Amino acid sequence: MLLLRLVLSRPRATTTARLRAGGERGSALVEFVFLAVLMMVPLIYLVMVLARLQAGSYAASAAVREAGRAYVTAQRQQDAGARADAAARIAFEDQGFGGEGVLTMSCDGDPCLRPDGRVTMQATVTVPLPLVPAFARDVVPLEVPVTASHVAVVDRFRGVP
Repeated sequence: MLLLRLVLSRPRATTTARLRAGGERGSALVEFVFLAVLMMVPLIYLVMVLARLQAGSYAASAAVREAGRAYVTAQRQQDAGARADAAARIAFEDQGFGGEGVLTMSCDGDPCLRPDGRVTMQATVTVPLPLVPAFARDVVPLEVPVTASHVAVVDRFRGVP
């Protein structure tokens, strides 16, 4: 009789324990999803910001390199500035910074296209942070300036224009 009572009481105890524990079933999943979203949203935003900054950096460096090359390979001094601006504009637009890039140029002497002349190009791109509304940008500056410079040398064996 004692043995029968032990056998019958065990299933009830485990059934009762299962019913009590059943109220918390799935709570670990809910906690995991909540914490994952809480941690992943800032991480995804950080990746977006870094990707946009990298694009701005590449746009600035490509713009100065190509503008310098276009400037020093021009046949005439009058055409050199327009060629450099066009090359920089293409580089800016290629990375999505069409109207935001600024290119400046300086020479180490006159004329700029003399043999062994050095032409310094500098580009600045203002990278706005993604997913920030325009009204917030008016109040707080939420953009990062990215600058690059490049020195292009006119060919030593080039004739004076």
